[in-house]
Amino acid sequence: MSAALDSLLDLLDLEPIERDIFRGTSRSAVVPRVFGGQVAAQALVAAGRTVPADRAAHSLHAYFLRAGDPGAPIVYSVDRIRDGKSFTTRRVVAVQHGQPIFHLSASFQTYEDGLEHQADMPSSPDPETLPTAAEMLPRYADRFSDPGMVDRLIEARAAVDLRYVDAPPFGTVGEAREPRSQVWFRTNGKLADDPLLHVCMATYVSDMTLLDSVLLAHGLGGWAVGDVVGASLDHAMWFHRPFRADEWLLYDQESPSASGGRGLGQARIYTADGRLAITVIQEGVVRVPR
Repeated sequence: MSAALDSLLDLLDLEPIERDIFRGTSRSAVVPRVFGGQVAAQALVAAGRTVPADRAAHSLHAYFLRAGDPGAPIVYSVDRIRDGKSFTTRRVVAVQHGQPIFHLSASFQTYEDGLEHQADMPSSPDPETLPTAAEMLPRYADRFSDPGMVDRLIEARAAVDLRYVDAPPFGTVGEAREPRSQVWFRTNGKLADDPLLHVCMATYVSDMTLLDSVLLAHGLGGWAVGDVVGASLDHAMWFHRPFRADEWLLYDQESPSASGGRGLGQARIYTADGRLAITVIQEGVVRVPR
């Protein structure tokens, strides 16, 4: 296991303060605020720790309310909304400096058999043939005004092996492309056999690239380049089938719409053998500075 992954796992191992109250810390991010995927993953950890082990997370719906302060702890308060025969529902509020910064509702279900069908996995190259972040990012160093940006991007993704199928938005600035993007990802090391951990890790990664397709449609480079400002607004995920976040997953993303200073991204995450594991939808603020 890489040191970066070990550090991320420590970040997700929340400190219990009181019944249904947990405390988490943050790590440095590319932008001077708490990374949204971190808050979402930590909130799901908090919810999951109040749920029986035989009930797996099957969906989450969340709103990002305020930018998080990476220098202050985050307190997660869990509300036990419902414990039914098959489903369990939890609500989590993340608080910093006395104000809510994030709100999550999550649902968990006992395993049961049912109808089966899924969308086919799209074609994509073997992830082992694609460059790693450490190999790819230095190629675009001249796109960033900040000379330390490449190192910060590599550090931010050190716990996860994330590989772009095509050039990222900052690789084709000024060139409008089809609003679709694919990345392969897996953790940089093996994880314990804990289904909640794998779901939380996928939640963490899901916020890294989902709005890329919005940028591609307009030839914009993104937050690291500085031709866009914005932030995640809301985030929803549905976990359809078991998966491991330490094995290759294909993140197939597209943007059906951008308007009113907002952009929408939607995606499907497949296992390497073609099983549809997760559906993701996110809307974010996407503004071009004047």
